[in-house]
Amino acid sequence: MRTATISRKTSETSVDVTVNLDGTGAYAVSTGIGFFDHMLEQLSRHSLIDLEVKTVGDLHIDQHHTVEDTGLAIGEAVAKALGDKKGIRRYADALSPMDETLTRVAIDISGRPFLVWKTEFSQKRLGEMDTEMFEHWFHSFAQTAGVTLHVETLYGSNNHHIAEAAFKGLARALREAVEIDPRKADAIPSTKGIL
Repeated sequence: MRTATISRKTSETSVDVTVNLDGTGAYAVSTGIGFFDHMLEQLSRHSLIDLEVKTVGDLHIDQHHTVEDTGLAIGEAVAKALGDKKGIRRYADALSPMDETLTRVAIDISGRPFLVWKTEFSQKRLGEMDTEMFEHWFHSFAQTAGVTLHVETLYGSNNHHIAEAAFKGLARALREAVEIDPRKADAIPSTKGIL
């Protein structure tokens, strides 16, 4: 089993994350931000990555540190669980439809963190979550996971659907990218021999 546990403690947040890349999509998520919990639950369920997250942050200030540090810890846990990345498929993409919304997510587990974000919201908040924090979460995750990540909402109008399609699209792409390719299970998927 490819698993990892990360504990990230700062003066602003306390984050504990456990992932199992070969799981069933079981989750236990608590960040203090209800809509954010809902998105992380979608990420787990649709990627089949078991995810435990317990974040206590300085929400009396704002959501920035809580969302950022949770993204950093989840990304770090995924990278740790991947190890040397031997045998993974590496590349994947997903089209994620949700009613009137369609989002495209593409990922390369490259060791080169990068985010292209082409998604906009017409509301400042969803539930109690600031919508500007979605991009920041994806950026934080990509940085420590060491992935190149492209997220683009092709069209959509409902802000809840736009956010959820992005997380579900990442989940489906991540599920495929971390899978072991039975044709090359003993090889690093790069001509360089390292990722």
